[in-house]
Amino acid sequence: MANFFNFSNKELDRTDDSQRPFTKVNFIMMAACAFLIILGFILMSGGGSASDTEFNPEIFSTRRIVVGPLLTFLGFLFMAFAIIYSPKKK
Repeated sequence: MANFFNFSNKELDRTDDSQRPFTKVNFIMMAACAFLIILGFILMSGGGSASDTEFNPEIFSTRRIVVGPLLTFLGFLFMAFAIIYSPKKK
């Protein structure tokens, strides 16, 4: 059991980059997609009306019902691509 938690294991140092599931490019693409998803949710958010009896037409703005959900959907779609993407071998 002591070998299991031994973090100075030299086997990790010998791991070649080709054996790792993700590369630096994958992580950059996933970070960009996460930013896109967060931006989409921010664009969908916003306040409602000041009181319960007052109607605020701003809740049906194009930014909230088209742009925000579209950015979020594209972020999730590209995230799947970023996970699957494998750079060409040299």
